[in-house]
Amino acid sequence: MASSDKAPDSMPVGDGSVPPGKPLTMGHQVIDKSAQMLQTLKPIKQMSQHVCTFAVYGHDMSRQIEAHHYITRVNQDFLQSAVYDSNDSSAHLIGVEYIVSDRIFDTLSHEEQKLWHSHDHEVTSGMWVNPGVPEMIQKSELENIAHTYGKFWCTWQVDRGDRLPLGAPALMMSPQVVNMGVIKPELVRVRDNKFKISTEELRKQRANFAVSKPGNARAADYWMHTGKGFAIDIEHVEMKMLEGPKYP
Repeated sequence: MASSDKAPDSMPVGDGSVPPGKPLTMGHQVIDKSAQMLQTLKPIKQMSQHVCTFAVYGHDMSRQIEAHHYITRVNQDFLQSAVYDSNDSSAHLIGVEYIVSDRIFDTLSHEEQKLWHSHDHEVTSGMWVNPGVPEMIQKSELENIAHTYGKFWCTWQVDRGDRLPLGAPALMMSPQVVNMGVIKPELVRVRDNKFKISTEELRKQRANFAVSKPGNARAADYWMHTGKGFAIDIEHVEMKMLEGPKYP
């Protein structure tokens, strides 16, 4: 069936809008606003950071995207983020990333570690930014992030023109200093202009950040060690049935 490495055979019919659908009616806008005022929305309100960075498809590293993470800190060793394709009010939710400290990462099996990427270069290169937050204020947080690892699943490949989240999710990798991990300069320029920052200046300011030393058993950034990535295929399987009372 669908694979994260295969573009969909066809797109939904419509006027080309992303996603396809009719404009919101006044009635639905009232319902949404009322619910927003009456409900607590506790998980959403725990999001405390907006991070803009870049990501690379693990099965096709020629494809790179700007990614906006809205992060919740669950504890000192674990963060979770909803990932959007922009910071606009009409942004599309394109995936989720889980972030763990190197202490937690070292407890994962070798096979599990292959699905994760490091953040040290992403931080020290200036790619990882908290838009609008002065560098001095975010310095300690950045130093912590440099010692973390992420697992990012992209569920909506908007960069290839998908108007809906179609097919299987794709495993994403982080920017790196070598090979296909280098982010295209034009992507960085567009991002820098948008937020009025200089990635190059941030790189210079972070040059002395300490980073995690790769352990012999660590398998993060698997593509860098092997030249191989991961693609997800969806297969038909026999369902596991619930055991219950037998009916005639």
